[in-house]
Amino acid sequence: MAWEYSEKTKELFMDAVQGKPGTHLGEISDADGLGEHGSIACGDALRFTFRVDKDPDDPTKDVIVEARYLTFGCTSAIASSEALCAIIEEGKYTPIGALKIQNQDIVKYLEGLPQQKIHCSVMGAEALEAAVFNWAQKRGVDLDKLGVELPALENQDGRVVCKCFTATEPYIKSKIQELGLKTIPEITNAIKAGGACMSCHHIPGGLQDLLNEAGRADGDAARKELPVLPAEETKPQETPALSPYQFAKKVEQIIDQYIRPMLQRDGGDIEIVDIKDRLVYAQLQGACAGCPGAAMTLSRGVEAQLKELVDDQIKVISV
Repeated sequence: MAWEYSEKTKELFMDAVQGKPGTHLGEISDADGLGEHGSIACGDALRFTFRVDKDPDDPTKDVIVEARYLTFGCTSAIASSEALCAIIEEGKYTPIGALKIQNQDIVKYLEGLPQQKIHCSVMGAEALEAAVFNWAQKRGVDLDKLGVELPALENQDGRVVCKCFTATEPYIKSKIQELGLKTIPEITNAIKAGGACMSCHHIPGGLQDLLNEAGRADGDAARKELPVLPAEETKPQETPALSPYQFAKKVEQIIDQYIRPMLQRDGGDIEIVDIKDRLVYAQLQGACAGCPGAAMTLSRGVEAQLKELVDDQIKVISV
């Protein structure tokens, strides 16, 4: 799958990876602010640092004069990080003032992003929050007294809804509200939650319940976004047992209906090479083939979903 990136996005990405003057790929030693977001195991990770021109009397008047990033991720992740640094430096923001920068500002600077890549801009905005919190600690700035809220940090604690991406209920709720998310695919595009094993989609207290609670979508309409097998078909009946042919067809059905679309959204795919008893030999393809998170994709994504919807004895083996 080829993503439709804007010319601005492609330009920022190419300039960054080529190390052209004026780009921001790198890290500031002894940074005044440092923040991280994401996980390499989950596909994208960002380490953001900035340096300030310190005001001798009032630290809230410090001005960010340099910003750098180290990003592990795709074209949009790197371009979004580059855009964030450029916006900050060009705007001559104070650290607190920089908190006004939202993911929508990054998307606008890039002249648009594919809907499936919006989470890359969210990642940059949240790394910025973490870096500002770090700066405040170092400079003795009481953000609470100033009425400064850091939603991404404040919502880290709470019930974990999406275990694959450790997304908590308060965090997901805040993003549904902030970004106006209305469907499960929109949640996944924005913050990745629900994008791996998908078991959190329709469980009690899961993503759909949070959407319904927020009043962002009609429950029945939202469920049509992602086909759900009737309850009686979600697992094979104990009697009669599935024949080897039926078992293989069931595996292929779940792969085609649930797993392949998720992989293809990130430029990947999967091929079932062979099925022997309850062993499924699979090969990740495209962008997923060389991804450092490939093992997790197979175990937490493919295998977990097949165990849930076909047979809990299934074992997926990479070939």
